Amino acid sequence: MRAQLRDPVWWTNALQIVKTVVAAVVAWVLAVYVFDIEQAFLAPWAALLTVHATVYRTLRRGVQQVGATVLGVLVAFALGSVFGLNALSLGLAILVGLIAGSVRGLRAETTTAAATALVVLTTGASDDPSMLLSRLLDTGIGIAVGLLVNLLVWPPLRDRSAAHQIDALDDRIGELLSEMAEGGDPEVWIARTRELDADIDSAWGVVRQARESGRLNPRRAARGRMEAAEHFEELLHRIEQANAETRSMARTIHLADMPPAAWPPTFRAPWLELLGRAGRAITDADRGAIDALRADLDAFAGELALDELPERFWPVAGALLVNLRNVLASLDVVADAQPVRVPDPALSAAHPSVRSRL
Repeated sequence: MRAQLRDPVWWTNALQIVKTVVAAVVAWVLAVYVFDIEQAFLAPWAALLTVHATVYRTLRRGVQQVGATVLGVLVAFALGSVFGLNALSLGLAILVGLIAGSVRGLRAETTTAAATALVVLTTGASDDPSMLLSRLLDTGIGIAVGLLVNLLVWPPLRDRSAAHQIDALDDRIGELLSEMAEGGDPEVWIARTRELDADIDSAWGVVRQARESGRLNPRRAARGRMEAAEHFEELLHRIEQANAETRSMARTIHLADMPPAAWPPTFRAPWLELLGRAGRAITDADRGAIDALRADLDAFAGELALDELPERFWPVAGALLVNLRNVLASLDVVADAQPVRVPDPALSAAHPSVRSRL
C-alpha cells in the first residue's frame, strides 16, 4: 500500500477514475435538474465515454463521439419511426451502427453508434419526433461536461508515469545479469527477457501517451515538463538494446556445446566475475563502475589466449564478451539519467535556497 501511494502511475490513474465519475454524475445532474430531460441516460453515458487519458485525446475522441452518438440517435429514431420496436429494427440499428463504426474517422468509436442506437431504441419513444431534440441535447450535455472536466480539472500529464516505468527497467536488467553470474537455467533467463520486452513495450505506450498529454494541455508546467521528458525515447532505445543483448547472451550459453561448468577456468572465472560486477553496477546506476568495467572487459578480451581455448569454444567466448560490452555501452547513459525523474519547472526556477529546503 505504501508503494502504491508513492507511485505516480497509480495516482494518475486514480485521478482519471475520479474525474470520470464526477463528469458522469455532473452530466446527469445538469440533464435532469437544469434541462429537465426525462430519462437522461445519454448524458452520463456520453460523459463516461468522453473522458480519456489526455486532453488531446479527449478533444479528438469527443469530436468522434459526437458524430457516432448523434448518428446512433438518428438511426434509432429513423428505424423506430418506420418499423417500431421489433427484431427487424433492432437488427438494422446494430448493423447500421457497426457499419458506421468501421468508417474512417469513426473507427475509434467502433461500437458507440450501434450501442447508442440500441439503447435509444429499446428504451422506447424512438418513434416520437419530439424526443429527438431531447436525446441530442442529452448527448451534447454529457460530451460537453466530459470535455470540460478533463480540460479544467487537473489536465493529466503522463510524463511522471513514463519516468516511473523507465526508472525500474534497467534495475531489472542488472538483477538478471547478477542472477546469470550465479548460475542457473538459461531458459529461465530467456523467459525473463521476454517479460522485460513486454514491460518495455508498455513503457513505450506510456511515453507516447506522455508526449500526447502535453498537446493542448492548458497547465503552465506542460511545456517545460515535456521538454524535460524528451530524452525518454533514447533511454528506452538503449534499454531495449541491452535487453536484446542479455537475451542473446542467455541463448549463447544455452546453445553452447559445453555447459558453463565445463568452460576453461581461464575464461569462466574472469567472465563470471565481470558479469556479476556488471549486474551490480547497472542495478546501482553507477556510471563510474560501468566505465571501469568496460575498460577491464576490453583488457580481458585483449589478454585472452584464443589458442588455449577448447576447439569451437572461441566463438562462444567472443559472443559473450561482445554481448556484455554492448550491454554496458547501452546502459551507461541510462545510469547517468538515474533516477529518471521529471523536474518541476516551478521548482527549477525557484531560488537555490528554496530548492534546498524542498
